[in-house]
Amino acid sequence: MTNSKLHKISVVTPVYQGESTLPGLAEEMAALTTEQVTPDGHRWVVAEWLLVHDHGPDRSPDVLGGLDEKFDFVRPIWLSRNFGQHPATLAGMASSTGDWIATIDEDGQHNPAELGTFLDVAMREQAQLVYANPLNPPPHGRFRNATSKCAKWLVSKALSDGAPATFQSYRLMVGEAGRSVAAYVGTGVYLDVALSWVMDRVAQAPVTLRAEGGRESGYSFRRLLAHFWRLVLTSGTRGLRLVSGLGIAFSLSGFLYAAFIIVQSIVTQSAPPGWPSTFVIILITSGAILFSLGVIAEYIGVLVGMAMGKPPYLIVTDPKDGPWQQRPQPR
Repeated sequence: MTNSKLHKISVVTPVYQGESTLPGLAEEMAALTTEQVTPDGHRWVVAEWLLVHDHGPDRSPDVLGGLDEKFDFVRPIWLSRNFGQHPATLAGMASSTGDWIATIDEDGQHNPAELGTFLDVAMREQAQLVYANPLNPPPHGRFRNATSKCAKWLVSKALSDGAPATFQSYRLMVGEAGRSVAAYVGTGVYLDVALSWVMDRVAQAPVTLRAEGGRESGYSFRRLLAHFWRLVLTSGTRGLRLVSGLGIAFSLSGFLYAAFIIVQSIVTQSAPPGWPSTFVIILITSGAILFSLGVIAEYIGVLVGMAMGKPPYLIVTDPKDGPWQQRPQPR
């Protein structure tokens, strides 16, 4: 059975070196600008394709200009300089108009025809955000895949205040929530961390990744390391709270060990004169310093949350009237 509501999807693609891959991807996208039906019977269409030029080293601007002339659904967005993948994605999200926002890489490894699978998962689970769940290893090599998986797990389990461990650059999200994230998020914040602040229901859709179109990855080891470090720094204040916890733990350990040394020196009287008191002073002073650093870290954590633009709340429409409802919209 086909549902009557037509879901309009805005597709956002940050462009850094897409000269060789964008034309083929455009043909695939053009086939989705007419009405499609998912396996679960949901009607959808690609309403616009926002190509955000991020000043790469190739002739991507010429390709974007040609696609803009050839296809009505293509919307180039020109950034003033190179800002990086996530800021470019945010720029496209802020400029979108669809009921849903999908983010797709320029290299061709993401098949846009699988957007219907994302929509089925979102509707079935009433999810606000759906990530790709690759059924095959990403085409990056074993070392990069393994380190990427470990880094995501570390941030999700140890450092983040709620970011999922399975986030991917192939995503589908509710349009109004995605545009709100793009409006308030602070400079340099990792996109998936910002999404985790406001997305209550997150799901995964099974997809098959393709090869990267025969071009080299735009991420060197140095850039990947910087990418990971930005993820760590913006993942939340849990790392700062670890500093606070360590301060308290060392302070208590110092007092306990100091008591042990005092008792031992009284009982055995084997310690050199003045040594127990000196060691006790060092332990207590070090513990006090670490505890003070922990208190300072708590204050810094509050300031970090404010600087990153984490909102205290986000107002959205009634879910019954949102993109999950099945009734056709009034004209």
